Amino acid sequence: MTVEFISGININPSNELNRLRLPAIDVPFLRRYARALEDGGFDYTLVPYHSSFQDPFTLATAITQFTERLRPIVALRPNTIYPTVAAKQLATLDQLSGGRAVVHFIAGGDDHEQAREGDRLGKTERYARQAEYIDILRRAWASTTPFDHAGTYYSFEDFVSVVRPVNGGIPVSVGGSSPEAYQVGGAQADIFGLWGEPLRETREQIDAVAEQARLAGREDTPRIWVTFRPIIAPTEELAWEKAHRILDVLRGNNGLAHAAFRATGAKEPPNVGSQRLLRVARDGDLHDRALWTPTASATNAAGASTALVGTPETVAAAILDYVDLGAELISIRGYDNLDDVIDYGRYILPLVREELAHRAATGRRGEIVREDAGRGRPAVPAAASDGGPHGDRGAQVREASAARAGRLGQQVAS
Repeated sequence: MTVEFISGININPSNELNRLRLPAIDVPFLRRYARALEDGGFDYTLVPYHSSFQDPFTLATAITQFTERLRPIVALRPNTIYPTVAAKQLATLDQLSGGRAVVHFIAGGDDHEQAREGDRLGKTERYARQAEYIDILRRAWASTTPFDHAGTYYSFEDFVSVVRPVNGGIPVSVGGSSPEAYQVGGAQADIFGLWGEPLRETREQIDAVAEQARLAGREDTPRIWVTFRPIIAPTEELAWEKAHRILDVLRGNNGLAHAAFRATGAKEPPNVGSQRLLRVARDGDLHDRALWTPTASATNAAGASTALVGTPETVAAAILDYVDLGAELISIRGYDNLDDVIDYGRYILPLVREELAHRAATGRRGEIVREDAGRGRPAVPAAASDGGPHGDRGAQVREASAARAGRLGQQVAS
C-alpha cells in the first residue's frame, strides 16, 4: 500500500508552546516552512479555515509557488463562497500548481462559529448543502457547455467555466465523525478525514464510511486520512518527559492553541469529533501502542489533538497500525511546528516508508520497524529506560537521533 503524508501549514513562528500569538503572515517563514515540508517528504499540506484566519486560497497559491511537489489542501466552508466561483478558483489554483490542488470540505461543527459569517443553517442542512455543492463543483469542472442548476441551496442558469483542472478533476476530501459526515463523505468523497482515535473506534468509523459508499452504489471507497500530533525523542523516557512538559503548557492555557477555537472555555464542544476525543480521553490516558489523550483533554479537543508518544520507531509502528486498518493518508503535526516537521521528515516518514517497501518486496513484517516497538512501557517518564532492544534500522534511527538529543529531548523545556 502507498501511504502519503500530510501536515498543516504555518504562516509565522507562533505555536502552542512559544506563546507568540503573531497574527500576520511572515512570508520568509511561510516559504521556509513550505519548503521544509517538501524537503521532509510530505505530500500535502492542509491550509485551514476559520472565520478569523487568512484566506486559504491565497495561502495555497503562495505555497505552490514556493514548492515543486507539495500539494495544498484548501479547507473550504460552503457558506463562504458560491460553488461556481469556488470551482474556478480551485481550477485556477490547479493550473498554477501543475495539477496539485485538493479541496477539503468543512460543513461546520459549531453554530456560533458559522453565524460569525452569516450561516444560520443547522447541522443536517449544512451537510445537505455540502453534498449539493460538491455535485456543482464536479459538474462545473466537467461541463463544456452551459448548464442550469435548480437545487435546494443553489440556483443559477447558463453557467460554463473555461477553467479546467489539469487532470479533469480535483480530489475532494470530506471530514467528520457524525452520521451525516459518513453519509456525504461515503457517497461523494475521494478522501475521508478522521481524527486520531483508538484502533477499534477508528476501524468502526472506516467501516461506517465504507457502508455509506456501498449504499450510494459506489464500487470503491474514499481513501482514509487520519490525523495525530506526534511527540518524539531519542528514547522512550525522553519522549514521555517531553510529552508531560508540553501537557503542562497546554493545561496552563499559555500555549497558542488557536484562541479562536478555545473561546468556549470548559463547555463541551458542539462538534461530534471533539466529543468523541473527549470520551476517549475519559476512558484512559494511553490507548493501543502510543495514542495519548491528555493533550485532547487539555485543549477541550479543539481540533485534531491526540498525540502519539515515543521514539521514532514507536511512533512509526503506531502509524503502521493505522495503515494496517486501511489508512492511506497520515497527517502529523507537532507542537514546536517547524522543528517537529524537520524531525518527522528525518525520523518518522523514512521509517514508515521503508517498512512498507520492505513488506511489499519480501512479504515480511517487522524487520525495519519492530512489531513490538513501544509495547509495555508506562505512560509516565520512566527512569533509565530506552524502550528495550531494537532492530538494526531502529538502532540507526536512534543513533542519528542521539546526535540531536539536545534539541529533540530539550526543545520544550521552560
